[in-house]
This record gives sequence, C-alpha cells and structure tokens, in this order.
Amino acid sequence: MTEEHRGAGDAVDGVLAALADPTRRRLLDLLAERGEVTATTLATGLPVSRQAVVKHLAVLEAAGLVSGRRVGREVRYTVRPTALNATAHWMAALAADWDRRLAIVKRVAEAAERDPDGR
Repeated sequence: MTEEHRGAGDAVDGVLAALADPTRRRLLDLLAERGEVTATTLATGLPVSRQAVVKHLAVLEAAGLVSGRRVGREVRYTVRPTALNATAHWMAALAADWDRRLAIVKRVAEAAERDPDGR
C-alpha cells in the first residue's frame, strides 16, 4: 500500500469512527442546516449537555468534518465537506469493486448453468 493510500485510509477510518455515533451525525446535520454556529446553539434541543456537544465537536474536528473558529469569546463551528467527500468517493469505489466482483460470479454461475458438465 502506498503512503498516499495509507493516509487516505486513515482519513476514511477517522471519518467512519466519528460518524459511528448518532449524536455526532445529528450535530453534523445541524451544522449543515444552520451554517456556522456555537456549541451552545447546537446543544439547544439535544438530549446532551453543552460540554458533551463540545466533546463530540472535538471528535468531528479531529476527523476533519468540522472546523471551529474563535469569534470573540465564542467558538463557531462549520462543516468541512472535504473529508466527507473523500469518504464518499472511497465508498463509491468500494461499491464499484463489489459490483465488478458480483458480475464475475454471475457470469461464472450462468456459464455453469448453461453447461453443467463444464464443457
């Protein structure tokens, strides 16, 4: 595996690990809907504390899914789509590979069905 692919794999692993938690997925959805907002704003209406939201945002930020910028005393968070796009690209390539493999299996099975004796 090349260093570039290993790095891309690490990024995908980080994104998938971050998105494994439903609260983090919800936070990402809220950020996508609302644009740049604070952890306090995000915590409104969620069944977790502001401190929990900050911890979840830190995981999302480490995965490259969000970024925070300080504005006065606040930190405002926004979605960073690059890591999510890279993960979606990886998943599409994986799906295409499986489609190719399944097509081969189908051709072999159909050929065996047409000629059960293998002639």
